[in-house]
Amino acid sequence: MNIGSEAQNRNMVNELNVDEGEYSEPVSPTGQYFNSSELSICVLAVLDSDIPIDDSPALALLKDVFLPINPRFSSLMVKDENGVKQWKKVEVKLEDHVNIPNFPPGLLPESYDNHLSNYLSKIAMEQLPHNRPLWNIHIIKYPTSNAAGNLIFKLHHSLGDGFSLMGALLSCLQRADNPSVPLTFPSLTSAPTTPSLSLKTNCIFKNIPNVLWSAFNTVSDFGWSLLKSSYVEDDISLIRSGGPGVEFKPIVVSTMTFSLDHIKQIKTKLGVTINDVITGIIFFGTRLYMQGGSNKLNNENSTALVLLNTRNIGGYKSVKEMVKPNPESAWGNQFGFLHVSLPELTTVQSCKPLDFVWKAQKLIQRKRNSRAVFLTGQLLECLRKFTGPEVCYFNFMIYIDLVFDILAE
Repeated sequence: MNIGSEAQNRNMVNELNVDEGEYSEPVSPTGQYFNSSELSICVLAVLDSDIPIDDSPALALLKDVFLPINPRFSSLMVKDENGVKQWKKVEVKLEDHVNIPNFPPGLLPESYDNHLSNYLSKIAMEQLPHNRPLWNIHIIKYPTSNAAGNLIFKLHHSLGDGFSLMGALLSCLQRADNPSVPLTFPSLTSAPTTPSLSLKTNCIFKNIPNVLWSAFNTVSDFGWSLLKSSYVEDDISLIRSGGPGVEFKPIVVSTMTFSLDHIKQIKTKLGVTINDVITGIIFFGTRLYMQGGSNKLNNENSTALVLLNTRNIGGYKSVKEMVKPNPESAWGNQFGFLHVSLPELTTVQSCKPLDFVWKAQKLIQRKRNSRAVFLTGQLLECLRKFTGPEVCYFNFMIYIDLVFDILAE
């Protein structure tokens, strides 16, 4: 996530005005939120390799496999003659997008862990040049404690959301047992049933309380989001300094590894989703960090920004399925965000991590039982139409204030 000086960013965005040429498609409203003179949000994806990485076929693979996935990977975001942002196809100089850093040779893997962390922190704060397609690849050819090499993708969020970009990544891969067979993943769909008329009637009456509860949650969550973005501030804590210009302070990217098998065990034991387990871990770790080693219980009012996928899907969709006409799940940014208050610790000495997973599951489930996430998206779109994109960008930036505070601290 990058926010440079306002003048610098505005010049970088405005200098790409064009009066002629072919445009592949208009930039979506969410894509415009993520790439303005005020705000630039990128996605960093790090892949571990069990074997040393050979960079010799990199350019050929990018040309033959990566670029054909979606036109946006070979397009610039420009303004047309009417001032409307469009994606414009250009010829890609792949050499400009591939970076191979040089670290000191002959070090131990633990030392390269630090070099990798520092390198991630460095590229996280760098702006992607606006005069070429909005992505870069970094090839790390040094062994760390977890891998023999690393491949880092830095992709601008205006290209697509996590579902789209993961689909692009998986499209570059092949099955080890049979490369000619497409990748498949388990589906969440269940066998269809045909309920009787009496059962339908009973379901209608049973759903009335759920509908009323959903309506109440929608009004409550939407109103709370408006208050949090405009008037109500979080308490000053170790993750929120409250000082001005926090978005310009240096950040450090740290990584932590969890066993997927352990996460699955917790998921099965508690009957929750993997996302619930990961969210609970993040909430619990944040609360422990806020203690700062103190034996005194610190439960300052703190709010997290939780992104929710708005796609109505039951499993993996390939890129071909996402880009075809009238797809079930189209390529792009399709998500909303909600404010979620961090659960509080009961005691410092006897805090239970699993309790935070339960609390996270209940909080997210309640948030999902409302339409506030869609109302928030409609509000941003109305702001963009009637007050202009810059005002909308400013309001969007308010929502991510907590994120910058955590990174800077």
